[in-house]
Amino acid sequence: MEDIFSIIESEKKRQISTLELIPSENNVSPSVLKALGSELNNKYSEGYPGKRYYGGNKFIDIIEEDAIEKAKKLFGAEHVNVQPYSGTPANMAVFFSLLQPGEKFMGMELSHGGHLTHGSPVSFSGKFFSHVPYGVDKETELLDYDEIRKIALKEKPKIIISGFTAYSRTIDFKKFHEICQEVDAFSFADISHIAGIIAVGLHPSPFPFTDIVSTTTHKTLRGPRGAMILCKQQFSEKIDKAVFPLLQGGPHDHSIAAKAVAFNEALSPTFKTYQEQVLKNAKALASSLSEFRLVSGGTDNHLLLIDLTQNNITGKEAETLLDKSGITVNKNTIPFDTRSPFSPSGIRLGTPVITTRGMKEKEMKHIAELITDVIVRKRDPDSVKEEVSSLCKDFPLFAW
Repeated sequence: MEDIFSIIESEKKRQISTLELIPSENNVSPSVLKALGSELNNKYSEGYPGKRYYGGNKFIDIIEEDAIEKAKKLFGAEHVNVQPYSGTPANMAVFFSLLQPGEKFMGMELSHGGHLTHGSPVSFSGKFFSHVPYGVDKETELLDYDEIRKIALKEKPKIIISGFTAYSRTIDFKKFHEICQEVDAFSFADISHIAGIIAVGLHPSPFPFTDIVSTTTHKTLRGPRGAMILCKQQFSEKIDKAVFPLLQGGPHDHSIAAKAVAFNEALSPTFKTYQEQVLKNAKALASSLSEFRLVSGGTDNHLLLIDLTQNNITGKEAETLLDKSGITVNKNTIPFDTRSPFSPSGIRLGTPVITTRGMKEKEMKHIAELITDVIVRKRDPDSVKEEVSSLCKDFPLFAW
């Protein structure tokens, strides 16, 4: 037991002393951590508020209803299910509530920025359903809505998925929904990466028109590891039955409580200020990485994708070098990548964590310089790691 706690402490020290630039990560507040580690972990509560299969759920019902109401307020949703354990189970619930096995759907190619659950052959989505891929334009590396519409008209899918995991530009959810209406498909938006930005009005929302929306509750939303599904009222019964009892059993009540805490934080004025800084930092980081080619030329959100082809280094090699230097990124495919996903041509960076720590534009320029030192100038990783550690000392894990 002591060994586990010492390892946790080591991980905490690692987070304190390194620069976390993975865009799907964030640092939750002490209040969220307190809810996650509470006695709510001890309770079983299969079912929904007022309709449980176990007794003793008086307070659990209050917590879940609170989380639901706060999520509705944040996003303007008609119905919310806060029980999904994570993003993939949430997306599974959407698929199984709307499709029969083998039926057709459209989702972005994984190498272009889509998620595993948007049609990858190694995911349930590619194994149980028929995936029709779409991607970005080869020249602009942006979504081509006319081309997406052409594919949809030809293939007649039952679902079209919007929302991505490695796309740094603004998404026009309304255009996606209009295409869906034209081909009689359900519109489904996975906003896991940009939920926090959407919640404060800094990115166009998929509501009120999109049929079903899924999101993780971490990343830019800065809550616990988990997920939720938001939808129009007409889909509520199907979604709820797909989550429970089809795909899940007892909900994780400690996680739902932590979601409620995080949603409450997201409703505060400081959360919008935080998201504004996330975007400012992403743009400052992008503009300071002048020695690299950025996919699509820049960013409109919290992440950026770097093509390392001209730098004569693979994404895997860059990730390893930066990790040794105290800078955490993830290797990532780029659109039309000729390399394997295990050793792709790019790396993906994001600003949620370092913004939560209180870093601003000045620090972004410093970080860009350090990344350039490691990859381009071949500076010794150990000396960079010392500089990273020194920079991190001025910024606690949760400054906001």
